[in-house]
Amino acid sequence: MSAPTAAARRFLPSSVFGRNLLTVLVALVAVVLVLELTSPFRNSQLATMSYYAIAAVGLTVLTGLNGQISLGHGALMAVGAYTTGLLLENEAMPFPVAMLAAMVVTAVAGIVVGAAAARLHGPYLAGATLALAVGVPGIAIYFDGLLGGEQGLRISSPTPPDWFADAMYFLTAGEMTSARYLAYIGWGTLLLVVLLLANLIAGRYGRIWRAVRDDEIAAELAGVRLGRMRVLAFVVSAACAGLAGAVLAMVVRLAAPSGFTIVLSLALLTAVVVGGLGSLGGALLGSALLVFLPPAVTDIGTDLGMSGVQAAQLAPFVYGVVLVVVMLAAPGGVMGIVRRLRHAGRRARGRGGPSRPAAGKQGVGATDQGGRG
Repeated sequence: MSAPTAAARRFLPSSVFGRNLLTVLVALVAVVLVLELTSPFRNSQLATMSYYAIAAVGLTVLTGLNGQISLGHGALMAVGAYTTGLLLENEAMPFPVAMLAAMVVTAVAGIVVGAAAARLHGPYLAGATLALAVGVPGIAIYFDGLLGGEQGLRISSPTPPDWFADAMYFLTAGEMTSARYLAYIGWGTLLLVVLLLANLIAGRYGRIWRAVRDDEIAAELAGVRLGRMRVLAFVVSAACAGLAGAVLAMVVRLAAPSGFTIVLSLALLTAVVVGGLGSLGGALLGSALLVFLPPAVTDIGTDLGMSGVQAAQLAPFVYGVVLVVVMLAAPGGVMGIVRRLRHAGRRARGRGGPSRPAAGKQGVGATDQGGRG
C-alpha cells in the first residue's frame, strides 16, 4: 500500500456504520450539485430514478441476498402509493407522516405475503408473486368509490416549505422549483434507505440471508429459522417498495392501476439483475438504465429518421438487448464486471510488487559477471 493511500485510510471511520455514513454524505453533496446544475426536466428524471431505485434496493435484499424471486413488487408499490394518496387527501397531513404510514401499511402486507411465500420456492414463488402483481391493481377498480377506479386518485404534490427554499437559496443561490423539490424528497429518502440497508446487510441479518441463499440445509443445521428469515427479508423489501410507491405518488401526482402493471415488477427485477444481484450500487445503476436509456435511444432513433412511434418501440428492444448481453457476458451484472476488474488490478499490483526487487538482483548479478569477465 502506498503512503498516500495509507494516510488516507487513517482518516476513514473504523466502524462500518461510520464508513457508510461518510459515503452517503459524499453522495448527498453530489446529489445537491447535480440537482442544482441540471434543468427541471432532468430533475424530473432524477426524481423518477429515485423511486425506481428505492424499490430496487429493497428487491436486492429479497432476491440478491435471500434468493427469493419476486414478481409482485409493483403491487407493493401500489399499496404504498394508494395509502399516500388517501392520507394526503387531508391536506393537514404532513407528507413525511403519510410516507411513514405507507411504509408501515406495505410492511404489514409484506408480512402476510411473506408468510405465504416462505413456504414456496423457485418458480412457485415467482408464480405466486406474479398473481399478486396481476390481482392487486384490480382492487382499485373494484373499490372505485374509494380508490378512484381506472382514473385513480389525484394526489397533490407537497410544496417546498419556506425554510427549505431559503436554506437552499443561501447554499446554492438557486430558486427551488417543484420538480427539484420532489427530486430532493426522492433522493433524500433513497440515501436514507441505502444507509440503513447497507448497515443491515453488513451485520448479522445480512450474513444469515446470504447463508440461506447459498445453502438452506446448512443454514438450518446451524440453527437458522428459514421461514422467519424469509419473512423478515420480504418485510424489509416490502417496506422499501411502500416508500417507493409513496415517492412515485407524489412525483407522478396520480395513483392509478395503469401505473402498477406487471411491467413495473419486471422492470424492477431487470434493474436488479442488470446492475448485479446482491449489490446496492448495482440496483442504482440498473435504475439509472431504466430511466435514462429509453429516452436516449428514442432520441437516437428520431435523429436516424424514424417516426416517433418507431423510435419509441426501439427503446424497449435496445433495453432487452442490453439485458441479454449482460446476462451472457457478465452473469454477475455490471457490478460483477467492476469487481472482476478490481480484483484483476489488485492481482496485477501484487505481481508487480515482488518483480521489481527481483529485477534489481538480476541487474547486480550481470554487473558482477561483467566485472569478473
